[in-house]
Amino acid sequence: MNKKASSIKFNPGDFVVYPAHGVGKVADIAKQKVAGTELELIVVNFDKDKMTLRIPMAKVENVGLRQISDTGMINDALSVLKGKPKVKKIMWSRRAQEYENKINSGNPTFIAEVVRDLYRNDNLAEQSYSERQIYEQALDRLVNEVAVCEQISTTDATKKLLELLAK
Repeated sequence: MNKKASSIKFNPGDFVVYPAHGVGKVADIAKQKVAGTELELIVVNFDKDKMTLRIPMAKVENVGLRQISDTGMINDALSVLKGKPKVKKIMWSRRAQEYENKINSGNPTFIAEVVRDLYRNDNLAEQSYSERQIYEQALDRLVNEVAVCEQISTTDATKKLLELLAK
């Protein structure tokens, strides 16, 4: 029962997106014996969180590990930021769950929707603690991917996103 390895090629030094954690960097592709079976693992470091993940190659597609979005996909996501916020009139707990699901999908367009919908220009007072937490998590994920894709600093990426939101 030898499953075909992922069709996507990852190399040490590549930036990747792990949906549940955001942007990381491939540190190594290593073989390791686990419970008597040799597995090929992709080792991903998330410097900001001081975390390392080891993902079996056979599971890469299941967990949604992917390469950084191309410029076209990032531009699609950024165009979402210019749109009008769409806030559903449902209970916050259900909306919060939908936002979390969008963030954890790893899809930059979905993450941009969360950023757009929770963005508050000056009036942070009207934002609850949990709204601010979800907004900051989504913004952070989007900023990191934009920074790597466009090869700019996270500071410049943040400035770029906030300028788009303020329009």
